[in-house]
Amino acid sequence: MEDTQSKSDFRKVAINKVGIKNIQYPIAITNRRGIRHNTVGTFAMYVNLPHDQKGTHMSRFIEILNEHKDDLTLLTVERMIESMKEKLDAEQAFLNVSFPYFLEKEAPVTRSKSFMNYTVRIVGEIVRDSVDTILEIDVPVTTLCPCSKSISEYGAHNQRGLVTVRVRFNDHDAKNPMDIDDLIHLVEQTSSCEVFALLKREDEKYVTEQAYENPVFVEDLVRDIALSLSSEKRITWYSVEVTNFESIHNHDAYAYIERDKSNSSHAHAFESANATSVAHS
Repeated sequence: MEDTQSKSDFRKVAINKVGIKNIQYPIAITNRRGIRHNTVGTFAMYVNLPHDQKGTHMSRFIEILNEHKDDLTLLTVERMIESMKEKLDAEQAFLNVSFPYFLEKEAPVTRSKSFMNYTVRIVGEIVRDSVDTILEIDVPVTTLCPCSKSISEYGAHNQRGLVTVRVRFNDHDAKNPMDIDDLIHLVEQTSSCEVFALLKREDEKYVTEQAYENPVFVEDLVRDIALSLSSEKRITWYSVEVTNFESIHNHDAYAYIERDKSNSSHAHAFESANATSVAHS
């Protein structure tokens, strides 16, 4: 049959990114403990298009996605990007995927079980032969203000916050499987108190007192998480972003730290994983 996409284009204008976005697909994630999580990923997949080629072959993106949906890791994402580059005869390939990740948690006193959902994103690209992948996780937390506690005769203002951690790993063992659970645990243990879907009265008393005994400014939280990530040898680069949804102000409190631990810079590093996340693709 005639291949219209492969025909020459008379306008001679190269395209930076062309492909598919906002496609939802069933995927499976296996954590380091061997527990399998079934979820739904929202994908964006692009390649560059030379100035003399009329179009790309959209169906090949879905074929590649279908081949790797059953065990998604940072390594399989890298293989998908390499396959996109090869099968679509491109110099550059880009893939973003976002998915809800559920963990079963026990309430601290009654041990009542419920599921917490976290948003996970993988952002990847290949330019010529250089592959770069970033794992990004959103973790909700509770924070309690140290200043409010110190100046008040009783009580202190507290609120939910959102921590976004982005990391690059340095070896295949760290990428397959991904350390999603460990990163979530690291963030939650650093906050005033973690967030739960289900709390009975005994649990609510516990988390209220737990937060009161562990007050943190947004500056404290971002620094403590950064120190923990800096000590992790498998991580070569990270960023930590903390937003507190202030309960007594009409603004949010915000802090950000970024560190490159590698000896050499990433030639094709993203300026911001946020800029290329699925939500803004």
